[in-house]
Amino acid sequence: MTITVSTDGSALANPHGPMGWAWADHPHPQGEKGHDHPHDHDAGGATNGTNQIGELCAVLEALRSHHGDEPLVIETDSQYAINCSTTWVRGWKRNGWRNKQGKPVKNDALIKAIDAELHSRPGKVSFVWVKGHAGNAGNEMVDDLARDYASSCRDGSRDGYLPKEGWQSLLASDYATGLTVPPDARLLLDGAIDDRDYHRGRIGKDDPRDGTRKQVEGRTEGTSSATNRDAADADSAGDPIPASSPATHDDGADHLRDGSRTGSEEPPIEPPATRTTQAPVAADGRSATGASLTVSGTLRFSPPPASSPSFDGRPRRIHGVIHIDALVNGDGSMTVDNMPFTMSDGRS
Repeated sequence: MTITVSTDGSALANPHGPMGWAWADHPHPQGEKGHDHPHDHDAGGATNGTNQIGELCAVLEALRSHHGDEPLVIETDSQYAINCSTTWVRGWKRNGWRNKQGKPVKNDALIKAIDAELHSRPGKVSFVWVKGHAGNAGNEMVDDLARDYASSCRDGSRDGYLPKEGWQSLLASDYATGLTVPPDARLLLDGAIDDRDYHRGRIGKDDPRDGTRKQVEGRTEGTSSATNRDAADADSAGDPIPASSPATHDDGADHLRDGSRTGSEEPPIEPPATRTTQAPVAADGRSATGASLTVSGTLRFSPPPASSPSFDGRPRRIHGVIHIDALVNGDGSMTVDNMPFTMSDGRS
């Protein structure tokens, strides 16, 4: 089964403003899991940073969270992240991690870590470029998550959270002045704790959508477009990877090559407004409309709202759809377990 993940990085004022990163799984049919961790997203950020550091952090964390042998597709609106991972890295390695101007490659700690993950992962990895802020549901979700974490770092409600190589790249950059490095990140950098200890209990935590989904207003205000932000600070010249020709990594290959996406891979996420579901079928085989079937009872959501630091003790109203694949008994009862819940904005 192919796993598809969206990734994104954000800087509220690029560069040197609060930054964020995020990855999120695309849902599988019937709620099937395609990897070995129980979470479906993660996000982090820092008080300072750049879009590019955020984009690379998101790719690295997505790779480390999906380290199995299933084919992995990473969708991103960052051509910089794709080129760093698949094209420019080859020349940089040949040149001793120097760019064409003979200068040290920026963010090399992150790029080296991504390269190591790509070559050690048993399953194939493909990168697909998607246009940002164009209604792609996965891209919109990770953009929200990354921007929300960056905002939380700015107001101090959440500590900075980056992979070790993200902190190293940020501290080595021109944008580290005034950076707040939390105590656990200092322990990670000093080698007092390992990556597993640093991440324990954090993946999937503090989802801004655990209550009413936050509507992000002025999405592009204060940020550069995907094209501009990727070209502004690139270390190497090269042709960007078009959406129709994703970069692909195969286990056992000694290089990364461009390849075509096959029809066997998971299709892109549809925007919530256009996503369709099959009508339920009644016991006599006839299609039953949503108006003719109802569900009642008490449901338990995980993670619960109380797990969020922003929980104020009051119930939270949500809007969404539970995707159920279960057997219904003759009396109308059924048992469900870990069925996926898709949030909506309540306007449809």
